[in-house]
Amino acid sequence: MSKLKFHWFLPTNGGDSRDVVGGGHGVDATASSRPATVSYLGQIARSAEQLGFEAALTPTGAWCEDAWVSTAMLSSLSERLKFLVAFRPGLVAPFLGAQMGGTFQNLSGGRLAVNVVVGGEDHEQRMFGDFSTKDERYESAGEFLHIVRALWAGETVNFTGKHHSVENATLHQIPSPVPEVYFGGSSPAAGDVAAKYADVYLTWGEPPAAVREKVDWIKKLAANEGRQLKYGIRLHSIARDTSEEAWAVARRMLNGISEEQIATIQAGLARSASVGQKRMLELNKGSKEHLEVHPNLWAGIGLVRGGAGTAMVGSHAEVADLVEQYVDAGITEFVMSGYPHLEESYHFGEGVLPELTRRGLWEHPAPVGPGKAAVPFGGVAVLR
Repeated sequence: MSKLKFHWFLPTNGGDSRDVVGGGHGVDATASSRPATVSYLGQIARSAEQLGFEAALTPTGAWCEDAWVSTAMLSSLSERLKFLVAFRPGLVAPFLGAQMGGTFQNLSGGRLAVNVVVGGEDHEQRMFGDFSTKDERYESAGEFLHIVRALWAGETVNFTGKHHSVENATLHQIPSPVPEVYFGGSSPAAGDVAAKYADVYLTWGEPPAAVREKVDWIKKLAANEGRQLKYGIRLHSIARDTSEEAWAVARRMLNGISEEQIATIQAGLARSASVGQKRMLELNKGSKEHLEVHPNLWAGIGLVRGGAGTAMVGSHAEVADLVEQYVDAGITEFVMSGYPHLEESYHFGEGVLPELTRRGLWEHPAPVGPGKAAVPFGGVAVLR
């Protein structure tokens, strides 16, 4: 089996904190103690790179800093780390999207992957001037990816669709290598687009049995298209030396969430048309009770945060055990995060990743540049 890939997260959606930063997915973000500045996000990116994470996901939405601009500013602060840039295709013309991706890829030295997000909240999409329905957005995303992938392949594209049309479109700066396309969604429309155009299908962190069902669903759709995909999962992490320490952190986070916060944010998230969001809400049920929905899988994050709402909680070995359960379900890529993102990257990177190395599931990427640092003044005459 090929080695697993682990990605981290850049909290441009409201900043960072030792508590859960709530909101997102159409709900206003709560205040955080660490604003999303270039210097702080740069710390997270450099730490993720040092620890061996493959890429850093940067979210998209009305509650976030713009992902393209943010990652372009951060790319010069790291050497190897890739950026998994989330964006909404209906808000960008296909040729411009292909050009933006090609520019980022070429100027960053091949460190781009794209997470295509159609948007599950109609009221939020209208803020961007997009008044289409969710099914129309999936149709649009399919046309968008058809055009962009052809342009990235060096083709001259003539295409007339329901949502997008181009004439004699030729991209002069072809990205090398072509960025991988990550795509998620739990509705039938999402599955069809993923099967045709995605390289990696992403799901939020449901229990392993539910994840296996989704992987098998997409595998069948992709096989009908003559394609094979890779599969990834989006999760939070609370990993410590002992299980008791990890669950104490989860309890502290839960104690920091008021019933008023839960009621307000759950009401906002309930407006979402996203099937995946509805599945997250079903896991936590808007209650502080019974949140361990599978051994070491905790749904407390989703009480106040839209999108990915579950965390792997436990000792480094217990979290590694749960990772292996997801691997058995077909997952090979993990997009992780934790509060605060700087410190939690070290808990996961220095605790769980070495445990997975011992199990033969993960290898630290080779460092960029010279393998050994020169010894200062070693064997060299120093001028005084």
